[in-house]
Amino acid sequence: MTQKIFRPEQARVIADAFEKHGVEYLFIGKGGAILLGYPGATQDVDLFPRKSRDNGRRIVAALTEIGFALSDADRAEIVAGKDFVQISSGPFDVDLVFAPDGIESYEAAARNAVRIENFPVMAIADIIASKRAAGRKRDLAELDLLEEFRKAYEASKPNRA
Repeated sequence: MTQKIFRPEQARVIADAFEKHGVEYLFIGKGGAILLGYPGATQDVDLFPRKSRDNGRRIVAALTEIGFALSDADRAEIVAGKDFVQISSGPFDVDLVFAPDGIESYEAAARNAVRIENFPVMAIADIIASKRAAGRKRDLAELDLLEEFRKAYEASKPNRA
């Protein structure tokens, strides 16, 4: 049965499988913010993979290995890099977002990303920008809290001079 809450061990499963298969990706969304230390909960793992057919094939191999039963349509959408692929046929829910709102490109997001243990995580400022651009009611309701977290998070990091 699919578990309807994101937990850090799910991120570990994804990170380990994606690393093994050489997948290029970032944790994004509220799950990404949680990995940075944001005190919240979410229902799924949101990922921003680099859009390429090779990367898509690596994603399919990694997800299959960790127990996702991907349909032929899922596989084709992932390899093609469809803007949004929602997968709920595995041990937990995963959203692959190949074109997140408000983000210029994977390359730009990757340059700003941070690494928490072996988790590549989109920068908190980019997570906020994406949520703001998406404009969904549930995201907009949390923007003030995410902004407060961003201030505390950035203040806790050493200055990069």
